[in-house]
Amino acid sequence: MPLSVQQTQGTHLRRVRLAFACVSIAANALCGGSVFTFSLMSPALVDHLKLTQPQLTTIALAGMMGQYPFAAMIGKVVDKYGPWACSIIASCLFFAGFGLFAKEIANTPDDITVPSSSTFHHLTVYFFIAGLGTAFSYFSSIFAACKNFPDFIGIASGTSITLFGLSPMFISILASRFFSHPDEGLDVTRFLQFLTLFCGAVHLFGAFTLHIIPLPEDPPSVVLEDPEGSVHIDEQTALLHGKRGRTAEVETGVVVASPIKGSSVVDLVKDRYFWALAFVLFVILGSSEMVISNIGTIVLSLASQTPSTIGAPSTDVATATQVQFLSIANTLSRLVVGPLADLVSPTATASGTQSISRKRHVSRVAFLFFSVLVLAFTYLWMVLGVKSQVDLWALSIGAGVAYGSAFTILPSLVSSAWGIDDLGRNFGILTYAPFLGAPAFSYFYAFNAASHSSDGAVCKGIECWSTTFSWYTAVTIVACGVTGYLWRSWRDQV
Repeated sequence: MPLSVQQTQGTHLRRVRLAFACVSIAANALCGGSVFTFSLMSPALVDHLKLTQPQLTTIALAGMMGQYPFAAMIGKVVDKYGPWACSIIASCLFFAGFGLFAKEIANTPDDITVPSSSTFHHLTVYFFIAGLGTAFSYFSSIFAACKNFPDFIGIASGTSITLFGLSPMFISILASRFFSHPDEGLDVTRFLQFLTLFCGAVHLFGAFTLHIIPLPEDPPSVVLEDPEGSVHIDEQTALLHGKRGRTAEVETGVVVASPIKGSSVVDLVKDRYFWALAFVLFVILGSSEMVISNIGTIVLSLASQTPSTIGAPSTDVATATQVQFLSIANTLSRLVVGPLADLVSPTATASGTQSISRKRHVSRVAFLFFSVLVLAFTYLWMVLGVKSQVDLWALSIGAGVAYGSAFTILPSLVSSAWGIDDLGRNFGILTYAPFLGAPAFSYFYAFNAASHSSDGAVCKGIECWSTTFSWYTAVTIVACGVTGYLWRSWRDQV
């Protein structure tokens, strides 16, 4: 068979395999964030299982906490075996986590009057398993995209992250349309059974399609004889030797920054800027994840209508609406902040010394300052302006914008501050800030709400969280000051 025919067949086969991989990348990302729809289930869990607010918060946090501690281990799995391995592990975890969760609810009698401690403990473990599946799902989609499209890694990673951000909205739409009833609300057992089959099957399909597909072999290079020696000619060869590098430097206006040296973990934790950044992330990501996990009970605490509101939606519909607001705000902020930061604050590339090829207009810390400032005004609005469910749109949008913006800007900010050689390690260490911040902010809210509920049921009324958000406002104002300190200290570097 001629070489050209073999190359053509190989190209067609690679395109087909890439098409299947792209489908799996999108499918894994769209159903990978299913644990973030816990707020949809919480009203039904209160009604059917009589769970208290601290118990609901613990279950929700179990799903969140299942994602952070094992990030390094999951990274090793995807590097050593490939994204397909993460996908099949995610499939098993989703089958087990959501399936056992649904079975536990289905086996609980309808006439219980007090929550069962064994049921609560089982649900916590099962949701932790589902949260761990979310982490494997996330790594399978993003690394399959990046490694299959290395020449377009920004678009590849950005697209998969965006789809992952849309996952809660996508699943909440399915829940509202197919598993909710106007009178009875969400059928949580059937919904969880659907998630078991849907998420498990999608990731099982990814086990067969999410492979790193090698690039086709290039044809032999043309070598032309030269009186002064053989010269390799390709499209990158400079026509005027000795002038290309200089011309590029003049055209781009390269600015050489201070060298970045590799550092150990001990050196990192001795850096006061590291702790300042960790505190800011503790506040932004920790408090935002509290809102994401507990928006359902916040909605439940408020009246569904006011004297001026007619035909207000049910609590389940109102909760689904807030989840959609969160998801859209989170997704749009990721789409906007990333390209905008690259435009006005290009990152430096580490090659011995850092160099910035375009003019910097503002430090990337400005985007972090924007995130914490949005949260400060959002929490202040909760204290001063919220009276009913329809007023919660600002909380959902504000938390989504802050959460998405902070996570989008963090990798480039860390690489500019401490270099790209240890970016994965440094980024992983900083993710322990939300790992600790989420339970701290969540339990502060949960126990404050429980203190205003005399019978152990979900708290009703503004007093359930007014003190909580007053303290949140104060803490975010402090974080604004710390972010301003980082902005001033890093203005010429980051």
